[in-house]
Amino acid sequence: MKRVGVIGGGQLAWMMADAAQKLGVELVVQTPSEHDPAVSIGEEIVFAPVDDASATEILAKKCDVITFENEFVNLQALSFLAQQGVCFRPRLEALAPLLDKYHQRCYLRDLGLPVPQFLALDEVENLKSKIEYLGFPVVLKSRRHGYDGQGTFIIQDFATLEQKLSDESTTKTFNQSLFLLEEFVPFERELAIIAARSVEGEIVTYPVVETQQEQQVCRRVIAPAEITPNQVAEIQAIAHTLLNSLEVVGIFGIELFLSADGKVLVNEIAPRTHNSGHFSLDACETSQFEQHLRAVCGLPLGNPALQCAGAVMVNLLGYENSHSDYQSQRQQIAAIPQAHVHWYGKTESRPGRKLGHITVLLDNQNRESAGAYANNIARTIESIWYPR
Repeated sequence: MKRVGVIGGGQLAWMMADAAQKLGVELVVQTPSEHDPAVSIGEEIVFAPVDDASATEILAKKCDVITFENEFVNLQALSFLAQQGVCFRPRLEALAPLLDKYHQRCYLRDLGLPVPQFLALDEVENLKSKIEYLGFPVVLKSRRHGYDGQGTFIIQDFATLEQKLSDESTTKTFNQSLFLLEEFVPFERELAIIAARSVEGEIVTYPVVETQQEQQVCRRVIAPAEITPNQVAEIQAIAHTLLNSLEVVGIFGIELFLSADGKVLVNEIAPRTHNSGHFSLDACETSQFEQHLRAVCGLPLGNPALQCAGAVMVNLLGYENSHSDYQSQRQQIAAIPQAHVHWYGKTESRPGRKLGHITVLLDNQNRESAGAYANNIARTIESIWYPR
């Protein structure tokens, strides 16, 4: 597989560029806008929305295999191409149970994996009595097209829930019948693991990381997470169960909760490269982006191990509407020892938009109080990046 089609042209596709060059692979990208980050690295570009299957038919003629940068695709329309012999990795059947968050929850539960309690709103006759067993607060989630905190709402009481469901801006953006309600998990920490599975069924996992979110958007990632060996083994087993069950080829990101009593729950699955694995670009022998291309091209998987004692990754999020490239802040951050700046080249900033990320590598001297040290570095970066 020498030419890989990528549906989606955001930063996740853009970050595949170095790995593609290293592996001698050409990327052909389907993306809607000439301003999308991956336009600069694609061998060829098919300009079209990611859910335009007729454009994907054109993409298929230009490449050997097609993979995904995001999950906002139209599986039904793509299945026609798969029947004609177009090779998708991961295969469409592996994506099918995951794209709708309610179906994803059901799939995980039926696999015997630990998940928060949940229900679908369209199944609810008497909402008040059904919701009693979840208790407040509850989490209301859009079943499709939610990301980076969009389409996720923490609801404190029944009146707020009714108000949110009748709010026109909510129902316009996210079809009301397509909501999932789940219990609010008072977690101690949020965790994530990146796992890859090859065509032959080999699985490799990256170190479990701690992710720190604010307003449901990932702000920081600390690798590795300070958890027990048993918890690491349990999370690795969850990854193996899931990837083998779906017969995945490629990389998946798995987000988890760690409760105060040490219980691990699966929160969400991203069937692609994931923000929680960006540290691997600088900290691991094989980055998640190279690993994904290795898997989809049928190459042997690489070593996912850390090449340093640890790493902290900080997302640079937009905090204003602007066309600035923030050169001065980026230069100050780049001066931090062991810092690696990744700027996505987006032409427009808006609040909450991911514009870039920084990874700082940690050495053994810092490992003793790694968590505190990593958090101090993150605070330093954020004090430079965000206006006071």
